[in-house]
Amino acid sequence: MLSIRCYCFSANFVHALFENIMRIVLFEDPAYRWLNPLVKLRPVFDLRCGILLLREKIEYRFKHVPISYFTREHLAAYTAELYPNVQVNQLISDDCLFINARLLPGEKLLEFIRTLKTDTLMYAGENVAAAFLKASSLHLLAQDDEGLLVFPEKGALPTVNLTEGSTMIQYSWDLVSNNAKEIINDFALSPGIGFCDGLVHEGAHLVNPERIFIATGAVLYPGVIILAEEGPVYIGQNAKIMPNAVIEGPAFIGDNSVIKIGAKIYEGTSIGEVCKVGGEVECSIIHSYSNKQHDGFLGHSYLAQWVNLGADTNNSDLKNNYGSVRSYADGIEIDTGLKFVGLTMGDHSKTGINTMINTGTVAGIMCNIFGADFPPKYIPDFSWGGAAGFETYQIGKALEVARTVKSRRKKEMGIEEERLIRNLYKTVKNVQEVGN
Repeated sequence: MLSIRCYCFSANFVHALFENIMRIVLFEDPAYRWLNPLVKLRPVFDLRCGILLLREKIEYRFKHVPISYFTREHLAAYTAELYPNVQVNQLISDDCLFINARLLPGEKLLEFIRTLKTDTLMYAGENVAAAFLKASSLHLLAQDDEGLLVFPEKGALPTVNLTEGSTMIQYSWDLVSNNAKEIINDFALSPGIGFCDGLVHEGAHLVNPERIFIATGAVLYPGVIILAEEGPVYIGQNAKIMPNAVIEGPAFIGDNSVIKIGAKIYEGTSIGEVCKVGGEVECSIIHSYSNKQHDGFLGHSYLAQWVNLGADTNNSDLKNNYGSVRSYADGIEIDTGLKFVGLTMGDHSKTGINTMINTGTVAGIMCNIFGADFPPKYIPDFSWGGAAGFETYQIGKALEVARTVKSRRKKEMGIEEERLIRNLYKTVKNVQEVGN
């Protein structure tokens, strides 16, 4: 049994002081809808890409600047419940840097922001990626019917285009396709405590250990192999990597997660906090508090929170003809232009044992999918069934299961969280009644 303690982050990143910025406002824009169902129960900035959530990427870079959130109005109360110490949907009279929640900022953009002294709009195509507004200019902002911020028209203020190296997330598969790069970028930010302090048992093998971070309380058992030749591997606090598991970087394993015996975790995979993962996973994001404990393949996929994949659930992420995958965004079928697109699954959804998932499938929140043959590629919220057909999951039973699942992780369902779920359920029922 070997205990290791090594410094594996260089001290080359220093959190810069942005003296010109008094406050940061992370805001959602109308394009949030293309990220459904992943943003049905969370603001866009709570999505994961790489090691960090989107909001955390900003928070780490602007350590000493107060941050506010601006979300869809119907999410505001729930967001405030999640973050009681953060101003939500309130503009403070300060010089503000507004950052689109969909933005993956590059260092060139941050350097440019550091020089700003006057009102400036920063665009990615037709979308505001960021904006710097003096306190005296905040009156130029408006709100749309959903409560989202509306910025002055293009050209009304000095305008620049998004600099090279920054990316705007448009669809759920963009999070997945950018994940490997973002793991590398986030690793360079040194989000941990700056050194490895885990327990590595004799018989575990670390390849390229200078690119492997093992946090306090993490345990690697005999037979574990960590391969960091192609990218870094970050293993969070109290994570447990069980015997004969293999992890290939770039990869991230979150705090208190368990990688099961013999698991195969391939490059580009992020597994958030308090997950249990086995079988084979490639280039996928498992947000947090979700389980894929058993054998089965998950590739080029995004699982939200409180998801459970039954034993031998397998998804396809490549068509037999190697063609471009068509998938769904906000219920609309779209040609992704990508060869690899797997499953997108919303919060609190489950699959039964031996479930088969087709390429580019999207399942909404609180779905229960089971049975033989492939279910449809688009599965609406609160669906119960499979290839033979679906019925609507009864809201009382859905909430009962959700409470039980959360209690197993010592979490409770908040008042605003339940209200949000019930309101979304009413929307589904109203659509069904109109359809009938």
